[in-house]
Amino acid sequence: MTMKKNMGSTDRFLRIFLAAILASLYLSNFVTGVLGVILIVLAGVLLLTSFISFCPLYTLFGGSTLPRT
Repeated sequence: MTMKKNMGSTDRFLRIFLAAILASLYLSNFVTGVLGVILIVLAGVLLLTSFISFCPLYTLFGGSTLPRT
């Protein structure tokens, strides 16, 4: 099974930016405990999906942020 890209460059940039913000909140001890762990896991998921340009939720709901050709 091959994953087809379903994420545009703007979407990828926003995910990386948001992941950086979430990681900085955790690393600066602004958010700690269970919420901090949840945020760092979410940041990891955002980074992973942006690097592979594939979001499973987009497939589930039939969405894509790729530009139409």
